[in-house]
Amino acid sequence: NTMSTRIPVTIDGNLTADPEVGRAENGTDWTRLRVAVNDRRLNEQTQEWEDAGVVFHDVVAFGSQARHAASSLRKGDAIIAAGEMQFSTYVDKQGQEREGRQVLANTVGASLRYNDVEVNRNPKARGPEAYATGPSATPVADSGAALTR
Repeated sequence: NTMSTRIPVTIDGNLTADPEVGRAENGTDWTRLRVAVNDRRLNEQTQEWEDAGVVFHDVVAFGSQARHAASSLRKGDAIIAAGEMQFSTYVDKQGQEREGRQVLANTVGASLRYNDVEVNRNPKARGPEAYATGPSATPVADSGAALTR
């Protein structure tokens, strides 16, 4: 029996390892990212920023986002992830009740706070006719747009 609670969360941190990849029994690709989030605070006496601890999070992405994260991100990269923090309890193989948490990612990306990032766009289908099943707007040189089939 598993009990879980989910809370919306955004984390900004660094990967502590290369992405771990896998495929679920239903064929869905997944990627697990281990992220260190450093807490920094201003020391009011010295007026300098100091490390105030680190928290580690597991972030899990699915489908095409999982494939993109696995091919794009590496250990040490600064990332930002938004999704739901899932807290759960489970019984391990020894019969002991355990607690766990992970972020189920809706969005994962490289953080631009301290880094430049190059975006490689995937090619898109050409023109509206690639997906259109009914009328679609097509640009016309002199008059704006016309309705075509």
